[in-house]
Amino acid sequence: MKLTKKDTNILITGAGGFIGGHLVNYLFNKGYKNIRAVDIKPLENWQQLNKKAENLTLDLSILKNCQRASKNINEVYNLASDMGGMGFIENNKALCMLNVLINSNMLLAAKKAKIDRYFFSSSACVYPLNKQKNTKIAGLKEEDAYPANPEDGYGWEKLFSERMCRHFMEDFGLETRIARFHNVYGPFSEYQGGREKAPAALIRKTIEAKISGNHQIEIWGDGKQSRTFMYIDDCVKGIDLIMHSAIKEPINLGTSQLVNIDQLVSLIETIAGITLKRKYKIDAPKGVRGRSSDNTLIKHYLNWEPSISLEKGLKKNYL
Repeated sequence: MKLTKKDTNILITGAGGFIGGHLVNYLFNKGYKNIRAVDIKPLENWQQLNKKAENLTLDLSILKNCQRASKNINEVYNLASDMGGMGFIENNKALCMLNVLINSNMLLAAKKAKIDRYFFSSSACVYPLNKQKNTKIAGLKEEDAYPANPEDGYGWEKLFSERMCRHFMEDFGLETRIARFHNVYGPFSEYQGGREKAPAALIRKTIEAKISGNHQIEIWGDGKQSRTFMYIDDCVKGIDLIMHSAIKEPINLGTSQLVNIDQLVSLIETIAGITLKRKYKIDAPKGVRGRSSDNTLIKHYLNWEPSISLEKGLKKNYL
């Protein structure tokens, strides 16, 4: 019997983080009533805290905590991960690899609890480095992930965890869904502390320059590295659509609007009403030269793709 939204018990891991907090609110707004939200951080440190949820602080690298979190649950959204922007990923490869404990133990717990469906948040970092050497890059297709040569640390962990999901589905019948996120941004993301990503970091630096009167900005790299950026509203909608679809293979979740970092700064300057002198820190962590999402497959399956423009999303984020 298909459960209604009222009767579906949902677990969101990483709920104290940026995407997880937005997903909790999104699913409540969609009509779901029973949501268990779990994060390793103390509740006072969560980016968002929805008091309608059952909010728990648990370390999900430990199997018994995963089993506790999964008890009486129908759907799992596994967003838990120790991660951040390129500054964090490039300097904490071992910590990123240890995320495999979370997904492995959550899969074991989900199997034991006979979960109906399991979502895993993967990353565009799984794509081969040799396919991302140019700034004017064609969109990366899902099939491009193999032969494997992902980003060291974080990318390898995500690719391995994708395979774990696939084999739990093949061997144990656990219905898994996987989305490869491409650079998600929006309100309540990290803005400082070393884990922030490019849009949040550049918005923060722009605001600081405007307030201080020192109209210059430090940019990591030469400003020519290119990316696609997805606003959080598109991300949580995409998670919902993919989770409740028939898509059994990993799929891109990102926009196809490719910009370089200099263009991103220019958009933020326009919103802020300021022009900044740019100082390039060439030796800073900067990731691959270019990365873009090919959305052919998601449009085929869902007749939908993330479409909130960068201009619109940045304005909402800035304000």
